[in-house]
Amino acid sequence: MLMTKGRIFSGMQPSGRFHLGNYMGALENWVRLQHEYECLFSIVDLHALTSSYSDTSNLQDNVMEMAIDWLSAGLDPEKNIIFVQSHVKEHAELALLLGMSTPLSWLERVPTYKDKLQNWSAQGKDNNTYGFLGYPVLMAADIMLYKATCVPVGEDQSAHLELTREIVRRFNYLYNKEVFPEPQAVFSQAKVLPGIDGRKMSKSYGNTIPFGAGPEEMWERIRMMTTDPQRIKKTDPGHPEVCIVYAFHKVFNPEEYEEIGTKCRAGEIGCVECKKRLAEKMNTMLADIHIKREELSKKPGYIKEVLDFGAQRARKEAEKTMAEVKAAMNVL
Repeated sequence: MLMTKGRIFSGMQPSGRFHLGNYMGALENWVRLQHEYECLFSIVDLHALTSSYSDTSNLQDNVMEMAIDWLSAGLDPEKNIIFVQSHVKEHAELALLLGMSTPLSWLERVPTYKDKLQNWSAQGKDNNTYGFLGYPVLMAADIMLYKATCVPVGEDQSAHLELTREIVRRFNYLYNKEVFPEPQAVFSQAKVLPGIDGRKMSKSYGNTIPFGAGPEEMWERIRMMTTDPQRIKKTDPGHPEVCIVYAFHKVFNPEEYEEIGTKCRAGEIGCVECKKRLAEKMNTMLADIHIKREELSKKPGYIKEVLDFGAQRARKEAEKTMAEVKAAMNVL
């Protein structure tokens, strides 16, 4: 791998069908970053177990589907190391060793820890487990295992990265050796898409647009989008700022965005026409992804080869790091 601006590690949990919000929020940025950094992208199936340990029936299917999504979006398996987390045993090994010296108080103060516990409890889920409490240590191990110097994050994820940096500093101090670099944040310029009902786009709300959707599925989802509730007739003056369709036009149809807003306010364009124009733009913009995804879905053997190749490359890096870690800790 050739050094560029630095080394990136990032991962996603295979927790169900990928949607357009996932793509615009992270994956689109990864596709750009692969040309500037050497990158390792991992399908973090061990992390998925923190919330779905009781039902793993779809886990392998979700892993394969996520790999297809990544490749169809434009991630290059020759340029990047693309692999499944559990296929590299050193992730779990390093997490165990780091957990020996990570203070409990550090984990309990993670902002999302109590929030997620409360949300899951309200849904009748019991996730008050050792694995969920310790997932930031596993996340730190993911990053540290490859001595990543950069991690792409959103503003709301900076606290998690800072915990990784604290774990790095503590390890280097305790064992008096600079084994790990402190990873820096690469803040993504993510486009935030609302769900078709106006809430956050989420599988749990059933308000998503599937990634790689074809023209028919795309139109079905756009047709259901929430519009201005005060607008009854086409000639009624609209309020595009409260319309989900208009929010999507801003992302996928910036050339006509202002014009559509003006016509909506003047009652010169109806909601159905507005939705049809959006569907046309989105289908055109995302056509290549849909076609490539359809092709890759028919090649499970190739997908497995990509993930096996990525795991082999990742293991070489991981084994070198673990040799240093064990030497520093005197657990050879």
